[in-house]
Amino acid sequence: MEIKSQNPRFKVFFFFAIFLVYFTVFFIEDKLAFAPVWDETHFWETSLRFSKSLIPDLSLLRNYGQLNTPLPFIVFGALEYLFKGGIFAGRFLNFILSFAITCTIGFSHTANKKHVILAVLGLLLFPYYLKYSTLLYTDIIATFFVIYGFWFYLRSLNILSSIAFILAIASRQYMLVFPVSLVAFEIYNAVKPKFSKHSAKHINTANDNQYKKQSPILSSRVIMLFIASLSIGGWFLLFGGIAPQSGLNLSYAPKVQQSLFAVTPASSLYFLACVGLHFVMPELLLFHTRILFRPWIAIRKLLTLKNLLLAVALILLFALFPLSHSHGLLTKMGRLLPNDFLQLILYYFFALIAAVRFSRRIDIAFWILLVNCGLMMKAYSWDKYVLPLAVVFWYLKSINRLDTQTPEQMVLTNKS
Repeated sequence: MEIKSQNPRFKVFFFFAIFLVYFTVFFIEDKLAFAPVWDETHFWETSLRFSKSLIPDLSLLRNYGQLNTPLPFIVFGALEYLFKGGIFAGRFLNFILSFAITCTIGFSHTANKKHVILAVLGLLLFPYYLKYSTLLYTDIIATFFVIYGFWFYLRSLNILSSIAFILAIASRQYMLVFPVSLVAFEIYNAVKPKFSKHSAKHINTANDNQYKKQSPILSSRVIMLFIASLSIGGWFLLFGGIAPQSGLNLSYAPKVQQSLFAVTPASSLYFLACVGLHFVMPELLLFHTRILFRPWIAIRKLLTLKNLLLAVALILLFALFPLSHSHGLLTKMGRLLPNDFLQLILYYFFALIAAVRFSRRIDIAFWILLVNCGLMMKAYSWDKYVLPLAVVFWYLKSINRLDTQTPEQMVLTNKS
């Protein structure tokens, strides 16, 4: 299906609407000139270590006292080396990159203006998005490269997509989940039985013929995604582990990251619950408002054997892997409840709606969520780790590609 361009007047109006939001945030946040907060203090100290020259030496790359890969600190240090703008320069870069991400979703070349507006609104409502866009944190840079990894992937610009994902992994190790999930998506669709007659009706013939010309598994798309995924190995070799040893020795470093083989399944369950809170609920409220007025219809459709088994499985997982430590908005919501049992019920509810939402079909969203949950077993339980996934999901939602079963359906025919 050809993607129609939006009305130019709509583009102008929407651009100024987004600009007004960021202009307002800029002044609310004291023009990004406020004193360092939270992790900014030690992030800025690390950035200053990289500000001595534009090209960091190997010893610094191996031992810079942080847990994530160094590209953001190299960039922040380069800004300080070139412009002497202090912490403002790095914050302003994140702010501009965030604005670019929002515009990318806002101008996603879909004819459905309402769809785009709601997707951008859902993104801006995510509590960590605009806030982290004003801080000297590493999340926005990593997310910027991830979203453009998908942007290039959807247009079959495979080398550029691979480079973007490599840069994302160089910004945060956890961004590995996105090229890996795309590899899983591609391979699953290559090895599963041929499309049924029903699904084949929805596949663009030109795209289908394009894929038949090459081996599905060993296509250039898959190869370049593999290369991007394997780039994590270079960092492991450089660090001698999953992060610099000086970072792993920090007092606040999660214990699960101090051993390569340690895992915490409870973190995956918390992550799943955060997806339910921060994406599934806003998606429901924004895109499926009618259900709120006729909930019995949705409940009737959800009462299936598969969903019942899923609910039971989640109960067992929550019982086997109780959550002991977490941080973020969902945790604060849970602490408002009178006891731990009700807090667990809250987490279970959000995890269940996320599991039901993304288990309807084995599509790209399913693989993204599954791989994210898998890798989150190596992370601290924190809402903010949903940020890149939420951005990707809202982008796919804006271009009607969130619920797609095949790579052919993912490809955008308009490469403009």
